[in-house]
Amino acid sequence: MILITGGAGFIGSAVVRHIIENTNDSVVNVDKLTYAGNVESVATVSNNERYYFVQADICDAKAMTEVFEKYKPTSVMHLAAESHVDRSIDGPTAFMQTNIMGTFVLLEAARSYWNKLEGAEKSIFRFHHISTDEVYGDLEGTDALFSEETSYDPSSPYSASKASSDHLVRAWNRTYGLPTIITNCSNNYGPYHFPEKLIPHIILNALSAKALPIYGDGSQIRDWLYVEDHARALYKVVTKGEVGETYNIGGHNEKKNIEVVKTLCSLLDELVPTSSFEKTEHLKSYSDLITFVTDRPGHDVRYAIDASKIERDLDWKPQESFDTGIRKTVEWYLSNENWWKRVLSGEYQLKRIGDN
Repeated sequence: MILITGGAGFIGSAVVRHIIENTNDSVVNVDKLTYAGNVESVATVSNNERYYFVQADICDAKAMTEVFEKYKPTSVMHLAAESHVDRSIDGPTAFMQTNIMGTFVLLEAARSYWNKLEGAEKSIFRFHHISTDEVYGDLEGTDALFSEETSYDPSSPYSASKASSDHLVRAWNRTYGLPTIITNCSNNYGPYHFPEKLIPHIILNALSAKALPIYGDGSQIRDWLYVEDHARALYKVVTKGEVGETYNIGGHNEKKNIEVVKTLCSLLDELVPTSSFEKTEHLKSYSDLITFVTDRPGHDVRYAIDASKIERDLDWKPQESFDTGIRKTVEWYLSNENWWKRVLSGEYQLKRIGDN
């Protein structure tokens, strides 16, 4: 029984689907269902007898204690977080509350539960904290990579809050002996990605013939990881990873933001030619919609992950290249118009589920 926080979010839902579809494990999905949580992202597995859903806030200590007592998880995969950098700049309070205090509350609930376990149940328990490469800050040059030993140097309220939560997890391991593991991942992309993020935002703006905004000159570099590859890695870490260790997870796909946007435009030109689409028939190419806008404050220039440790120790490698993953992503959005239209309209937020 794996307790997954934030399992209705982008990465969390991919982990839920992966576990239910590819293993014999059960999942209890705990999600507050904020704007970024969407139960429709786990609709394909929601009727499975091994899947349970609890709508709750990780900051609610009573609710978290009740979840542990009722479902008796053998592992925790903690993904619940506020994660949008721009939102953290505009309103940092929610990031401090959820990412720092929420992690603290969850750690304490897990510690209390774990302390009562005995024998094999206690020895197999794991608390897996899922974090980001943004805690490391900015990379200089084009050759350096983030390793598990890279010093923390967060630049935004979001990355600072995630760095804080990482420190809490390590402290609970060292001080209390709680069996924790941390992973730090690069930028994810793929199906069910909330439309405020770069790749889905560009796809959906293009299909509506809206401007494709790029910060600065688009030279910022990110390492792109297909979300289903990430889900496989996370499950491998929680089941095979060593307590007290950190594993960096990357996609080996460094791309400038402008390259990503132009790739998306080319794929859309191929799959949905502007001449055949009413809203864009006046365009020669979707790339005509590219618009450069003022860069955001504290914008890191380059992130890149050294994923050699997880490859060496846990035999994980990404299955998707950027070319194959980005094509799958565009095709998914073209084939799942109902999902993203309900997100854009806000209809998805009308659907709330109680504890089943």
